[in-house]
Amino acid sequence: MTESSRSTTRRSLLAAAVAVAAGGTVAATAVAAEGGSLRGRTPAASGAPAASGTTRAKAAARRVDNRFWTSYADWSTGTHKGTRAVAATRAGVEIDKPAGTVAYKDPHTGRSAEWEYAVWTAPEHRLTVPATELVASWNSRTPSGTWLQVELRGTYSDGKRSPWYVMGRWTSGDDREGDADADAIRRTSVDGQKDGKTSVWTDTLAVDDPAKGLRVTAYQLRLTLYRKPGSGVTPTVWRLGAMGSDIPDRFTVPASEPGLAAELKVPRYSQNTHVGQYPEYDNGGEAWCSPTSSQMILEHWGRKPSADDLAWVNPDFADPQVCHAARFTYDYQYEGCGNWPFNAAYAATYKDMQAVVTRLGSLTDLETLIGAGIPVITSQSFLAKELTGAGYGTAGHLMTVIGFTEGGDVIANDPASPSNDAVRRVYKRREWENIWLRTKRYNADGKVTSGTGGVCYLYFPAQPNGAQTRALAAVGVR
Repeated sequence: MTESSRSTTRRSLLAAAVAVAAGGTVAATAVAAEGGSLRGRTPAASGAPAASGTTRAKAAARRVDNRFWTSYADWSTGTHKGTRAVAATRAGVEIDKPAGTVAYKDPHTGRSAEWEYAVWTAPEHRLTVPATELVASWNSRTPSGTWLQVELRGTYSDGKRSPWYVMGRWTSGDDREGDADADAIRRTSVDGQKDGKTSVWTDTLAVDDPAKGLRVTAYQLRLTLYRKPGSGVTPTVWRLGAMGSDIPDRFTVPASEPGLAAELKVPRYSQNTHVGQYPEYDNGGEAWCSPTSSQMILEHWGRKPSADDLAWVNPDFADPQVCHAARFTYDYQYEGCGNWPFNAAYAATYKDMQAVVTRLGSLTDLETLIGAGIPVITSQSFLAKELTGAGYGTAGHLMTVIGFTEGGDVIANDPASPSNDAVRRVYKRREWENIWLRTKRYNADGKVTSGTGGVCYLYFPAQPNGAQTRALAAVGVR
């Protein structure tokens, strides 16, 4: 995905639009969690554990707040309307007795269907870092005939609230099996959501004009679970939360000192070997950096699709699991495979895996994770001249950090490579650190545009070992 051949991506256009977003009213796009209503709720008292002084200090230094609901105690809080908390090795929330039924017309197929639904609303979480951006993540099981919707409502620093924004409609399956009555919706983000203060850009809720000082100081999440009427099956959600951040505008970031020399063994896959394959999924492999990176990490953890899962892929295609990852991360509204939470949700469909989207604050954070055996998928954009050895520029690209050299340079599995053998790259530490962590940059036309500010995906076992647990906690993920 080069900046010369693809000067803008849909994500870069959306990110640029954040800076100039005009006011407006939120579109009535939410699927009924209250029988078709977009009504808000009176917030419950926060069930989030009180943040310690150390936790708050670290979050403030990183300018990132992560809060995830994962335990039976977590799921027992909030407001249940037809849902129940499930105590198990992996605690979750699922449908108990449906709260009612609702019609949903799939905007991508035109088909209408009735669905039973149940709702869990989280307690309000007060952010340790008042945020300019929020990104939700969820890990779930959605059997055939089920799906879920995640919504977020923010409280602003002026005391007012946002509408309930749809952050994603997710199912792990799809309707591409040739059955017109397939028990699936098409997974989708929702465009056109805004209230004159904030807007949702595919997977990110962003303050329209941070320079005016407005911040999101607290939020609630609302989870709606759906199933075919009378089916008796249920989605189960094991992890739900959001990352809130307030990363200052910056073209450069301070240099960090090398602290680790190590390299993890991670499979290598090139997205470019899939150019032209399955163009219905974002024009084929040319744009598959995100699912290709996801597949590399999953296989590092010993997870991959079964032969039956891959039976749909043309047998002439190498590495069919990359095609599979592209298909099952595809966002039909975004028209791409780069929806951040959808990639995390896909990773968590594999046995005993969990995944989040967050931001890190430095290469020291990355070293902490690599030292515990956790490779990291990072998002960055740059001109070809800004990253020695890349050979391309990009308006938005995902790659996998797998280690550091003795001199502290970054070892990355870069899917934008001509072959699997060429995927392993070594990039200069200072160059790589800056392009990943900055929030402002100049594009190929010399115009100021956005950087990702340290966005990454973290995939790790449902039962991490002690070192992994400590490393995740050190970067604010629990």
